[in-house]
Amino acid sequence: MTSSSDRSTAVDVSSPKTYEVRTYGCQMNVHDSERLSGLLEEAGYVPAPEGSDGDADVVVFNTCAVRENADNRLYGNLGRLAPRKASRPGMQIAVGGCLAQKDRDTIVQKAPWVDVVFGTHNIGKLPVLLERARVQEEAQVEIAESLEAFPSTLPTRRESAYAAWVSISVGCNNTCTFCIVPALRGKEKDRRTGDILAEIEALVGEGVSEITLLGQNVNAYGSDIGDREAFSKLLRACGSIEGLERVRFTSPHPRDFTDDVIEAMAETPNVMPQLHMPLQSGSDTVLKAMRRSYRQERYLGIIEKVRAAMPDAAISTDIIVGFPGETEEDFEQTMHVVRQARFTNAFTFQYSKRPGTPAATMDGQIPKEVVQSRYERLVALQEEISWEENKKQVGRTLELMVAEGEGRKDGATHRLSGRAPDNRLVHFTKPDQEVRPGDVVTVEITYAAPHHLLAEGAVLDVRRTRAGDAWEKRNAAEAAKPAGVMLGLPKIGIPEPLPAATGGCAAH
Repeated sequence: MTSSSDRSTAVDVSSPKTYEVRTYGCQMNVHDSERLSGLLEEAGYVPAPEGSDGDADVVVFNTCAVRENADNRLYGNLGRLAPRKASRPGMQIAVGGCLAQKDRDTIVQKAPWVDVVFGTHNIGKLPVLLERARVQEEAQVEIAESLEAFPSTLPTRRESAYAAWVSISVGCNNTCTFCIVPALRGKEKDRRTGDILAEIEALVGEGVSEITLLGQNVNAYGSDIGDREAFSKLLRACGSIEGLERVRFTSPHPRDFTDDVIEAMAETPNVMPQLHMPLQSGSDTVLKAMRRSYRQERYLGIIEKVRAAMPDAAISTDIIVGFPGETEEDFEQTMHVVRQARFTNAFTFQYSKRPGTPAATMDGQIPKEVVQSRYERLVALQEEISWEENKKQVGRTLELMVAEGEGRKDGATHRLSGRAPDNRLVHFTKPDQEVRPGDVVTVEITYAAPHHLLAEGAVLDVRRTRAGDAWEKRNAAEAAKPAGVMLGLPKIGIPEPLPAATGGCAAH
């Protein structure tokens, strides 16, 4: 674990330096970026004003390697900052994350104005590497081959006062042929249960009322010690934490999805009736080529058991269209699973080659026009199902946790937005009394669209919460200093679709 002395830097407190973190990729990167921000603030930096667009003393790129043309995107962004850095003495640029772990030897060669390159395993070293680069006046490249500290043990600057990620494991033991993550984040390493629960209790003490347990293969938790029921035990332990209202997790792997997890979800009141479980393909042939260790029957069997235990559960998934060798019959098998599973929503992706993965060199690469046609058919089917499933919510009375920044049109429509227990997004009429993010409102659903619900009547009840108090206190404190920097995916629960990130962290 990185010591506090390793993290300290000689930042001039009389004239605090500003920072900006730019995040690409999955929710694991978002979690890491919250820690990078926390480390920098502990070292004396302050967030650059919103919209500064690179006009900061330190700009950090937290990169993703599973995106198509990720390196071109990085170097394009670095190139745009080069003249700004040349005209601004003392400005520093750092590159971390999966692409840094992968391309450690080439980043400084291609962009010699970069000051620091660090990997996925040593994010805690960022402040000391920045200081070393400043003192020595040369680039510092330090890539650890194994994890130095769990992200959750480092300082943090969370983007939400009422909801938080909690990392329970890092790395992945699978060998999916479309995914490079295991090579970049290493084998799975589980965090001690006591440390996880202690962090959650501390977060609840700060006012957090919703947590999302995070891991590349979250339900494989316990593999380090050979306890196949460790994850279900963790879920049940979360149920005994007073003040913790909502527990979610992402993303589980069908291979490791056991009946005891379903029982724990159904029997633990604060574990939400929501499941995001990647399918990737409905064809047994394609699943085998992907090295996915389950088949269609196994996947649908899990869905059936979840629905039997939690009839109102919302289930979502990830699907790849056009994997090498996928035939029309294979694709129809995916369509069959979508019809049977009736996902609330699906994040659908067109397969594209990921450098360094076995799939990139497989025979049978599918022509772009064929992939596009299949993709459009799948999206149309899922849109139809999503709408039908959402229409079933009309007339229901739901408790919503009020969200911040999730309703882009809320200002114009005089509405607020919140998340139902199953994580559906609901826009509701703004009540006369004050409602804060983190508070809970009760509404009746009056209208359904494919991707959101409306509650157009009066709010039935408002419950002010400690989470709302925490938001209010934090908002008042933030008003007295520069606005924070958004990290790219500041959502709790199922993240927004990321068309180029399938197969990446926490998408297994």
